[in-house]
Amino acid sequence: MDQAPSSPQDARSSLPTCYRHPDRQTGIRCTRCERPICPECMVDASVGFQCPDCVRGPSGRQGRAATAAARPRTLAGGTVTADPRLITKILIGLCLAAFLVQKAVGADFEERFFLLGQAYIPSLGAVQGVAEGQWYRLLTAMFLHGSYVHILFNMLSLWWIGGPLEAALGRIRYLALYFVSGLAGSALTYLLAAPNQPSLGASGAIFGLFGATAVLMRRLNYDMRPVIALLAINLVITFGVSGIAWQAHIGGLVAGVLVGYAMVHAPRERRALVQYGSCAVVLAVVVVMTLLRTSQLT
Repeated sequence: MDQAPSSPQDARSSLPTCYRHPDRQTGIRCTRCERPICPECMVDASVGFQCPDCVRGPSGRQGRAATAAARPRTLAGGTVTADPRLITKILIGLCLAAFLVQKAVGADFEERFFLLGQAYIPSLGAVQGVAEGQWYRLLTAMFLHGSYVHILFNMLSLWWIGGPLEAALGRIRYLALYFVSGLAGSALTYLLAAPNQPSLGASGAIFGLFGATAVLMRRLNYDMRPVIALLAINLVITFGVSGIAWQAHIGGLVAGVLVGYAMVHAPRERRALVQYGSCAVVLAVVVVMTLLRTSQLT
């Protein structure tokens, strides 16, 4: 007959180790295969806990669903990741890479990809613009910048605002918010600005992040004064400094508030439908504005 442990220390040393993490002792076993499992490997079952291998089962469908349900989630339902700022870093990298290409190639590159309604560009030898079927300009303009100061302020804003927001929403929802806001800003600029007025910059998408951040802070009952003050300063600059496409800022801000509200207030049982449905609605408005302006110019 085995001897009982003579002390609490002996009892702890006699505990088995997790079958997936040999460095972790545990007193919990899978209710199906009875293998020892640590808290990280435990998946809630109808009775007790099961290990990931047993939960997967023969088809793997049950396991994927249970494992997904057991993963930690953000406020908006996104998956918590090891690097919560990865998408923000990638977006900044894309903007910096595009800026380097701008400096290396020159005006010819900008004139092919900045936002333009309709105008004759001598260096390209033809009428160019969204009205000519170049819808891609609504997207590519979001990654171009006109000067070192322009890209510096936008990238700093993207890092300060985007990083925490990405952590709160999750990567996919954050990326959807960014592009929907940027496209909404581009579409409103195309609709309201002079057709021969070029526009470029990530400001529309960043203003969308501002709007979503304000909604998130309201949802969490945080002090709203800092973000309101920062947004007010940016709006004063938007309307007080010449050469700024205010339409992009306002379009991005409105889209960011709408999509951000859907992201953080969507009911759990219909979360994905409400969140991505709101993105689809805003994108539909973008298409309508683009078609309307195109019909006016052609």
